[in-house]
Order: sequence, then structure tokens, then C-alpha cells
Amino acid sequence: MSLGDDGYGGGQDGYGDDRHMTRTRLPEGEVDPYAPTRRGGGRSGRGGRPSNRNLVAVVGVVVLLIAAIAFANRGGDSGGDASSGADARRPGGSATAPTGVKPVDGKTGGIASGFAHSEQGAQSAAANFAVALVSADILKPDRRHAIVPQIFVADKVPELQSKLDNAYSKDFLAKLGLNEKGESAKGMTYVSRTVPVGTKATEYSEAASSVEVWCTGAFGTAGTSSTNPVANDWFTMTIKLRWADGDWKAESFSQKDGPAPVNSDRMASNADEIAKAVEQYGGFTYAR
Repeated sequence: MSLGDDGYGGGQDGYGDDRHMTRTRLPEGEVDPYAPTRRGGGRSGRGGRPSNRNLVAVVGVVVLLIAAIAFANRGGDSGGDASSGADARRPGGSATAPTGVKPVDGKTGGIASGFAHSEQGAQSAAANFAVALVSADILKPDRRHAIVPQIFVADKVPELQSKLDNAYSKDFLAKLGLNEKGESAKGMTYVSRTVPVGTKATEYSEAASSVEVWCTGAFGTAGTSSTNPVANDWFTMTIKLRWADGDWKAESFSQKDGPAPVNSDRMASNADEIAKAVEQYGGFTYAR
């Protein structure tokens, strides 16, 4: 609306500069019930005090302005004109932006389950499976035999169970300072805590998916006489998934080193601090 072309400009009505005021044009003969009372009073004797209705009108205008601004800003995220400079400068959000899809319905045996039947759901499944597959529990035969059926499709469970049992042999566990049950010696704490840093679906269909999970973590045995001190590591797991029985399940997995950043010069914590941190700080359910 143009200001100053309706006979109200120039401060001629005794209200000063009208450049910051909005005028409402009414049909001839009608009176604006929300118009401010003129100075000098009148028959009402109220002088220049605004009525309650004036206050309601002002509040209403403010609310409408806020709603209009919010709507405009929201609308700018829904694609926009391809020629818009703002859209051209906006970085791509597909790699990191959350979508709002509910990531997981619950847990089975401490492992997340009930993932969304979508690419995001597949990435959420892979992140949580990576945590379980590189956990301290996977080294314990009893826990491993419970974890594998929860993560893998049924027809792959026997094969993978056998491979993992062979990989985590008594001799292998001994090198980590663990007994055949995957337990550390008295006064020692074995640490294997994985943290997914990011995920990427390299293949996706409604039936199958392949997801890379970039991870970091802390691994080793905390204790004053440990020969395998806790150290940080960076690696990437590739997990192939299949949609089976209403959920994402793993078919296979592999692991490679990196990408790894430069190590900082931060002083390492002692074994007691590391052991307490593992006991006191719980893990998370990860979601894309």
C-alpha cells in the first residue's frame, strides 16, 4: 500500500510524520471503530487515551506480521526459483540434514530395531549395527550368539556366527588380555566403544542397501599393567543390508582403515580415568 497518497500524509492531521504508520481506506461514510481518538477530547471526555480495541488491533497486526514473515521464510526452503541467488548459495543438505523421519521404533536385546523402510532408515540401521559389531560384547561368546541373530538376516546367521567364533578365538582374545569368555583380568577393563561419525548409502533400493559408516572409537585394555593400552582409531565399515521381516537386517560387513585426522597433542588420560569413563558414560541409539 502506498503511504501519503490518501490525504493522511505530511503530518497534516496533528499526528506528526506518518511515514511509519499504516492507513486503512474505508468506504465513504463509514467510521473506523479502531481509529485512535483525536487529541482535544470530544463528547466522550476521554481525551487522547486509546481504547482497549485500539490495543487489540495493534496486537493483531503484530501477530499477522510475524506469521507472514515465518510463512515466507518457511516457503524459501521448499525448492524456490532455480535462478535465485540465495538458493544457488545454499549448500546441499542431503548429506547431513535431518529429515524428521522417526528413526527407530524400539530395541531388541539392547540393539535398535524397527527402522524406517527408507534410505534414512537403512543408514540408521547400519550405524547401530556398526556399534554392536565392534563392541566389547561381540568378544564374549554368549553375548555374540545373541547379537548376531538380532543383526543379520536369518539365512546368514549360521555362516557369520561360525566366522566370528573362529575370528575371536581363545588365542586372539589372549592377545587382548581377555580370557576365553571375553572377560578382562581382575583390575583391568577392556574398552571397545565405537562412535559413528557419519553414514553414506552407496546403494539403495526398497529391498537392499549398502551403507558406509565412518567411525571413531576407543579400543584397548585399561589397567596399570596393561600391555594393550586404550587408543583411538578411525575406520569405515561397509554394511550390506536387506529388508526382511519388516526391518533392515545385515547380510555382510567389511572394514577398512580411515579416513583419520591428525592426532592432537592432548595429554592422554590415565587408565583409571578411562575405565571409569566407560563405566559411567552410556552409549546411544544412533539415527540418520
